Amino acid sequence: MRNATIRAVNGLTARWAADVGRGTVFSAAGVWPLLAFLADGAGGAARRELAEAVGLPADAAAAAAREVLAATGALRGLDAALGLWTRRTLEPREAWRAGLPAGTHGVLTGDAEADRAALDAWAARRTGGLVERMPVRVGPDAELVLASALALRTRWLRPFEEVPWEPYGGPWHARTLLTLRRTSVLLDRVGVADTPHGHVTELKVLGDNALDVHLLLGEEGMAPGRVLAAGVDLLARRHPVVSGPRLPHGDAGPGLRVVRERDTRPAPPTLEVTAVAFGVTAEHDLLDRHELFGLTTAVREDPAGHFPGVSAFPLRVGSARQSAVARFGARGFEAAAVTAVCAVGGAAPPPLRYLTTVVEAVFDRPFGFLALHRHTRLVLAAGWVTDPEPFREDEDD
Repeated sequence: MRNATIRAVNGLTARWAADVGRGTVFSAAGVWPLLAFLADGAGGAARRELAEAVGLPADAAAAAAREVLAATGALRGLDAALGLWTRRTLEPREAWRAGLPAGTHGVLTGDAEADRAALDAWAARRTGGLVERMPVRVGPDAELVLASALALRTRWLRPFEEVPWEPYGGPWHARTLLTLRRTSVLLDRVGVADTPHGHVTELKVLGDNALDVHLLLGEEGMAPGRVLAAGVDLLARRHPVVSGPRLPHGDAGPGLRVVRERDTRPAPPTLEVTAVAFGVTAEHDLLDRHELFGLTTAVREDPAGHFPGVSAFPLRVGSARQSAVARFGARGFEAAAVTAVCAVGGAAPPPLRYLTTVVEAVFDRPFGFLALHRHTRLVLAAGWVTDPEPFREDEDD
């Protein structure tokens, strides 16, 4: 995979992280190929905005998206897929459809229940059940759905030991957490970066298939988005880092302390890690940040539509969403994301003459993580942890 493409995907990760303020998980690598294919088929202002969001010229976007899907799909422990569904009455332009991976084109029947079941089954199958439903609702006005699925699983080269632990202070004080501990002589797995917004401690947890997770702890009061963006910058070596073997004695960085201890026999320096298990799920409405994803113009009603390269039928973006999940435990890590864009007719929709009842259930009641491919440094998932897993008595057994 070309470095320019990796920089473009990771750049979207850093920009998306800017507004993170609570526990979440997201995958720019799941969104980016969709935006790239849309840019390839867009026209006018929508084309310019999508190309800016993708970080590549629109003419080069589709080829780069195919490159990302092919490269990620070939990695051990990682499954990547693209799906396209259109109404029988909508004919995609052959040049655009041919640019998608083979075997991706399905049909929307117009039967909302049947279409929903088929799309949900695709999402569950492509993520191994981690994401059970397609994040967009397919209504009677849906003309086209373009979706991606990304699922990754890795087992640690060295597992952690699970223990109960109550932090002495901070927001998790007095909670008994499912805590992960291990000791290693590999001090270079940890380091402290000096960034413009504060120091960040980075711990690398290596998987057995070159899929790793980097845990990131910033200084107290440092914004989550800046911590995650610093983690992306570290992949590009943009900030100086003091690695474990060179850390000074005493308080060496956020959450880091170097001490001398007595032992009964000669022993090499060791790294003792205490982390917490976590599971995070999130739903993202990409249109809430339409400017980030280059969708500002693409959602507007226009009789001519915004995607002349996709179809002669006028189209606009009606919805764009992502469902994501991540789980970090003693033996490994798994994460998945399904992202979908639903396109509807470009003309104004029929007037809304009827009232209906919508029940909205809102459950809205602090380190970051990046899951990445070790060799290319492509970030596959990122997130922020505010509610770690509690320790349950049966886990002690």
